[in-house]
This record gives sequence, C-alpha cells and structure tokens, in this order.
Amino acid sequence: VGFRKADESLLQESAKGNWQDGATAVCVWVLGQTVVVANAGDAKAVLARSTSTDGEGAVADTKSPLKAIVLTREHKAIFPQERSRIQKAGGSVGPNGRLQGRIEVSRALGDRHFKKVGLIATPDVHSFELTVKDHFIILGCDGLWGVFGPSDAVEYVQKQLKETSSATLAVRRLVKEAVRERRCKDNCTAVLIVFKH
Repeated sequence: VGFRKADESLLQESAKGNWQDGATAVCVWVLGQTVVVANAGDAKAVLARSTSTDGEGAVADTKSPLKAIVLTREHKAIFPQERSRIQKAGGSVGPNGRLQGRIEVSRALGDRHFKKVGLIATPDVHSFELTVKDHFIILGCDGLWGVFGPSDAVEYVQKQLKETSSATLAVRRLVKEAVRERRCKDNCTAVLIVFKH
C-alpha cells in the first residue's frame, strides 16, 4: 500500500509540474524480532550475519568475517520474468536490456511515461526473524552497489564500526569511499541499521 500511495503521489505531482522523474526504493521495517524488507527497482538491502557459532563479537572483531546476504531482488527489464511482464503490458525491452530502450529498471516509483508500457511500482516483500548472528543491514541505491559488492560493503562497514562505534559515521564513510575513492558516477545514498543484541 505504501509503495502504491507514494507512486500515485509522484505521478500526480509530476503531471502538475510536467516532469517525469522516478526513483527506486528499498525499505526495512524492524518489528520486534521480525524484519520486513520491500523493494522496487535496483536499490538493495544487504544483511551482515556472523559466521561464528555463537554470533557474538563479530562486528568489533574484523578477524571474524561477516557473511553478506542480499535481502532484495533487483527488478531489471532484461530479466526474463520482468521482460515477459513488460511485453504482456505492451512494452518492449530493447537490445540494450532497457525498458523501451531507455530505463534499466522494470519497477520504480514515478516515471509516468513508462507506466503504460509495463513499469510498475509493486515491490517484492518478504520477512525473516532476527537472530543474534544478524549484526547490521546496509540499504543503498544502485550507485553504491555499482562500486561496492555486497561482501566488500559489509567488510568495509564492519571495519568502520570497529573504528568509530558510530553507525552515522560508518555510513558516511561508506558513501564518501564510494564517491571519492571508488569514483561512483551515479547518485549514491545509503542507510545503515545496526542491531543491538
């Protein structure tokens, strides 16, 4: 419902202002021990989970690697399931793998000119139960994931949390590293959720 309402609002505003921008989205809700993840587009959520048997101390101890678990499924026009849905809606996927030859994603909020040809805002939604092995989740747009692999990002954040003990500083450094050092050419946004057990 939230994605649909946000999409409707963007479409109304874009019609008034005669603009046609859109955005992908990834959301995480933590409800007690249940974590709900929703995404539309190519923004990702990645969970850092301890590989040790007890799950303790892995964030502070960079010698104990954390496993990166991608919690989202990308929605790109080139993927067979998305391509089929787009074609059934009357759209096409160009040789470049883009919807109508123009945009890479097959699901997004806004982008009103592509709604009639298969672009939808319907998210994938799933949930899981939090355990003591789960240390943090990184949410990021495609710009971040274009220069950081999931395991690389988890390792980087783990190191930053050891140095700073601050989620805010750790995620700022992650984005700074992506933009300044790794030369991210796209927009780059990230959110870090650290679990206290």
